[in-house]
Amino acid sequence: MSGVFVQQLQPIADSLALSALVAALPLITVLVLLGAVRMRAHHAGLIGLAVALLTAWFGSAMPVTQALSSAVQGAVFGLFPIMWIVVNALWVYRMTVRTQHFDVLRRSFSRLSDDPRIQALVITFCFGALLEALAGFGAPVAISAVMLVALGFDPVKAAVVALVANTAPVAFGAMGTPVVTLAQVTGLPLDSVASVVGRQTPLLALVVPLLLVALVDGRRGLRETWLPALACGVAFAVAQFAASNFVSAQLADIGAALIGAAALVAVAAARRPASADVRRPASADVRAAVLTGARSEDLDVRDSRRETVRAYAPYGLIIVVFSLAQIPPFKGWAAAATQSFDWPLLNVAGPDGKPVGGNVLALPLVATGGTLVLLAGLITAAVLGVRAGAAAKEWLATVHELRFAILTVTSVLALAYVMNLSGQAATIGHFVAAAGAGLAFLSPVLGWFGVAVTGSDTSANALFGALQVTAAQQSGLAPELLAAANSSGGVLGKMISPQNLTIACAAVGLAGREGDLLRKVLPWSLALLLVMCLIVLAQSTAVLGWMLH
Repeated sequence: MSGVFVQQLQPIADSLALSALVAALPLITVLVLLGAVRMRAHHAGLIGLAVALLTAWFGSAMPVTQALSSAVQGAVFGLFPIMWIVVNALWVYRMTVRTQHFDVLRRSFSRLSDDPRIQALVITFCFGALLEALAGFGAPVAISAVMLVALGFDPVKAAVVALVANTAPVAFGAMGTPVVTLAQVTGLPLDSVASVVGRQTPLLALVVPLLLVALVDGRRGLRETWLPALACGVAFAVAQFAASNFVSAQLADIGAALIGAAALVAVAAARRPASADVRRPASADVRAAVLTGARSEDLDVRDSRRETVRAYAPYGLIIVVFSLAQIPPFKGWAAAATQSFDWPLLNVAGPDGKPVGGNVLALPLVATGGTLVLLAGLITAAVLGVRAGAAAKEWLATVHELRFAILTVTSVLALAYVMNLSGQAATIGHFVAAAGAGLAFLSPVLGWFGVAVTGSDTSANALFGALQVTAAQQSGLAPELLAAANSSGGVLGKMISPQNLTIACAAVGLAGREGDLLRKVLPWSLALLLVMCLIVLAQSTAVLGWMLH
């Protein structure tokens, strides 16, 4: 076992501000390389990792072996469970493409409405929320973006809309994993944390559908489709609030997605747009046509009920498998398969001298979304008639297609683990927590920062959740409020995280253009973050404090 490394909060000149500035260099490096230099994401991630290692060695005095070991652990976490779930989710999608059932599903969605703005809402906001509830970790962005391209959307616009849509459901994604993790690291009751998150993110759901139709068709889109968009947002928000507060955090997004879609389709059908001849966004993306067989003229094809059921079957199977996994006997068996062990060459203690949780790695071999999606995928292969050899070939092809995304995710997660275990993340957190009276306003920024680095609301909650509670107790604020703000603010950082940008680019054939997407979504990320900061600030005062009771 290596000697104990004790994290320092102010390692640079005994100054918290200077230490926080140095600690933030890895994240600043990645964002500048992506946004200003337009470097490819996996290159930016590797350079950012190198900067994180250097700042850990020279800035935080972390031993070289422990810094490298923490980077390897982060890379392992990036592979499993994060990319494990993305690969398997996209594998299921590729099998539907192979059997042409993706075309059936696309045509089914297109018949819900001939208005591309409504189609964008159904696919990215409602169907994307369902995918987020079941899988998360980038799968909703990838699948919904490809579906938009197949319907005729420009690839850049499709990627932007998919990224912006993947906000409101994130806190309860992957069967509630982010809020469950938040409760675990803070010691707060899950019901308490989930209920407060369920009184923050639904407010985003009121705004996001309106923003999406504006992104698709500008002011005209907002003017002509504001009512169905608002109905969708309200229904989604009410369902997410009710489920998270009175039913189950794990089911919040599933109910919200289904009820939001029902409200959207009902209102859109009852109120046809004033302009019935809305032009579908043009697309010249040959790759999407090759992958999906998309042709504008095949929208008149009438699919049999049997084929339509088979097209929806993969997602129904995912719902069934995840639901069964929550039943106590199955849940207990899956939990028993989790392997935990001390991570080699790592012995880190926090500033208080107590060992940090990162010294131990837990591998949930069965009780993880990727394994459950894999199981659903195996059943899907049988239902769709995909032979074992063809299914294996599609899985390997998925890994090959995502190779740069995998490299990006592993490098950025390695960066995040180095920042976390070296104490750099805690230094930044304490610097922000020193804001005193402004802490409630800045609290969501911590979550946003964490997700921007890791691409995961779960990871950001693990990174800053306990710190938020400590800061709240020191400042006299409600611990549940700041803990929830970490998760709610974090969802708005997901659209600018390097791995999500890479996944979106890989999905629609824009490899190497992550910087272009970043410049398009960053203003919306910051604008919505400001809204969330104001919401949390108001909830910390008498203005909206009643919402917490």
